[in-house]
Amino acid sequence: MMRAVETTGATPAITAIDRGEPVLGLSAATLERFLARDGVRKVSARDLAMAIADEADGATTVAGTLAMCALGSLDVFATGGIGGVHRDAPYDESADLIELSRTSAIVVCAGAKSILDLSATLERLETLGVPVVGYRTLELPGFFTRSTGLALTATANTPEHIARAFRAHRALGLTSAMLVVQPPPAEFALPDALVAEATSAALREAALHGVRGGAVTPFLLAEVQRRTHGASVHVNLALLEANAMLAGQIAMALAQPRS
Repeated sequence: MMRAVETTGATPAITAIDRGEPVLGLSAATLERFLARDGVRKVSARDLAMAIADEADGATTVAGTLAMCALGSLDVFATGGIGGVHRDAPYDESADLIELSRTSAIVVCAGAKSILDLSATLERLETLGVPVVGYRTLELPGFFTRSTGLALTATANTPEHIARAFRAHRALGLTSAMLVVQPPPAEFALPDALVAEATSAALREAALHGVRGGAVTPFLLAEVQRRTHGASVHVNLALLEANAMLAGQIAMALAQPRS
């Protein structure tokens, strides 16, 4: 992801809590420590203050990253997929959605994670006033898949178009994020039926083992990985790189003086 951003001329910065310090950009040594995952917390926006007070290491979720973007005046960030509304769980909703509704930034992703209720997630984004812009697509991507059948109301074909729309968004006094979604690269995307079957089986396993709360998403993703024989990991890596490159291109477009 960092190399992809650099190829566009933009500067990559990984957000994290580094031993209690909120940072925008990790050193190579610190990144290696984080990738070992030893004692690194999952930090949402609500968890930032305690992670700082505890002098802990924390890897930020989308909500946590948005809070860090506001702190550091960053306009664009890339991720894999956002959190959303969980399936068959009317009160289980990711904090990502609320933070998207109140933090001004462009978030580039491959849609919401496929283990979620994508239709309900799209509806919640509409209710919360978060514009969802398809990059060269007319429908919401399915994270591991390129299509979901869920139509979008806005699309853009160039980073410059997205930059113009975001400037207009801010000029109107709107304070939500702008969610830019692009499908995973075609050569890596998985068939819809395979992902649907793997996700359904993973949900049954989660219910059988009583997995709840914050443990649900990592459990389901691990199960999908197992049931797709690792193919989901290759998609995830490919879409992360593609999203980082698009985010870099948008950042460069935003940095250009207006004509």
